[in-house]
Amino acid sequence: MMMGHRLSKIATRTGDDGTTGLGDGRRVSKDDARIEAIGDVDELNSCIGVLLCEPMPSDVRDVLTQIQNDLFSLGGELSIPGHSMIQESHLAQLDAWLEEYNATLPPLAEFILPGGSRAAALAHVARTVCRRAERAIVALGRVEAAGVNEAPRRYVNRLSDLMFVVARVLNRVDGGSDVLWRRAAAP
Repeated sequence: MMMGHRLSKIATRTGDDGTTGLGDGRRVSKDDARIEAIGDVDELNSCIGVLLCEPMPSDVRDVLTQIQNDLFSLGGELSIPGHSMIQESHLAQLDAWLEEYNATLPPLAEFILPGGSRAAALAHVARTVCRRAERAIVALGRVEAAGVNEAPRRYVNRLSDLMFVVARVLNRVDGGSDVLWRRAAAP
């Protein structure tokens, strides 16, 4: 398996010219579509890291920790055009978690707002960053001949659904419930 160069020195100054290195050694502009997608996945991983600072059940913590590792792999895949790290097994695991946690929740009858407990609100922030990462991966696939493999796009699509469900679970763990949207009365 081809792996990118691991930095032993963080301040390399090689990016001072507005470029950054891909895992295959090529240098691209820091506003390249591939770097945008990698950056959004990295930001998502950081959002989940902040969420993990909150109290939560150990099973949810374990799921989120596994997702962080998957996201690091996803970023690695994006950094090496043509390389594949996210597999069908990753998607199957997301589907299994979605089914498991959805089974514990009441059906939705109304739209819900991001909020409730602090942990749930942070899960919603991660969900929205996940949607941005998905848009960036789709955009990358449109502009680059090498594009991206299908699995990363599918992974972030399902992950955003899981983060929505996790937010609902965390609200209940905290003793609360979903924050329901209320249609404003006509003036």
